Amino acid sequence: MSLTLPLAVACAPVAGGGDAVSSPAPDAEGALFVAGKFGNTLSKVDLASGEAVKTVDSCANPHELATSPGEKHVALACYGGQTVDIFSTADLSRVASIDLGENARPHGIVWHANGDLYATAEGRKSVFWIRDPLGEAETFEFGSGQEGTHMLAVAPDGLHAWTTNLGSRTVSLIDLKTRRAPQSVEVGEEPEGIWLSDDGDTLWVSARGSNAAFKLDPRTLEVRQRIETGNFPLRITVRPQGDYAVTSNLSDGGLSVIDTATGKVVRNIKVSGPDQAEAKTQVTILFSPNGERIYVAETMANTIAEVDFASGRVLRRLPGTGGGDGLAIIE
Repeated sequence: MSLTLPLAVACAPVAGGGDAVSSPAPDAEGALFVAGKFGNTLSKVDLASGEAVKTVDSCANPHELATSPGEKHVALACYGGQTVDIFSTADLSRVASIDLGENARPHGIVWHANGDLYATAEGRKSVFWIRDPLGEAETFEFGSGQEGTHMLAVAPDGLHAWTTNLGSRTVSLIDLKTRRAPQSVEVGEEPEGIWLSDDGDTLWVSARGSNAAFKLDPRTLEVRQRIETGNFPLRITVRPQGDYAVTSNLSDGGLSVIDTATGKVVRNIKVSGPDQAEAKTQVTILFSPNGERIYVAETMANTIAEVDFASGRVLRRLPGTGGGDGLAIIE
């Protein structure tokens, strides 16, 4: 992803922040996986020790990551090429490379509870459904007809997918079974982040050019609510408990926390702050499975900020080798 950073302005009170260093955390368990998009690497960070225990060569310009339902594998979207590559979470050995065709440039990726993979192919203006990715890996392509098909959400039943299309300024609803023509609507300026609530009732979109998040009806794509966030919200995610949505605001070096019931920003969390925003270049955000911590990729700084969600305090900064961007986690 290339972008020109706008001037950052602090518009609201913030909590937390500060430069914490990486240190052991006895209460943290599991591993964090980091795609290094500048170094073409994949790293595994032990969350208890805070150390990178393994780094391997991955593919050209890797971006988003997705963990398999059994947590034994992680899938990587190779944005600089045309494959989705699958690695073992135990030792980062590559176990499969699935070719999506010429100029695919896969970016957004979801490993569904049904065991199948779904990925955007920005260069082909399409979405791929990869059935049985660890077996026969059958691929089915669905055109979006939109420019910059970037991030992705998939319905709990696997029947529909939603994409944000940066170049066309749209969100698309794609039918994965009947192959009916996709439905697309304009949503703000440069919609990028997307997240579907666990119940499938609300589609969350962050539009980085609008400094806003949107609540959409997933079936009609009607905008239910517009929510003003911090500056340049690249990503949006929802806490596993479903109570809060969070945007990653690149130009503020912070996070906006939105009450999902009311659609109101209830607080802002300072991760690095506007004075360090360009140097850090905050991108991807990921909650721990218990929702107690949120991990924030600071791509240009090669760090991943670990933030206590309740207090907003930066607990430590973990290794983000090679320009860490895409993140995945296992317990």
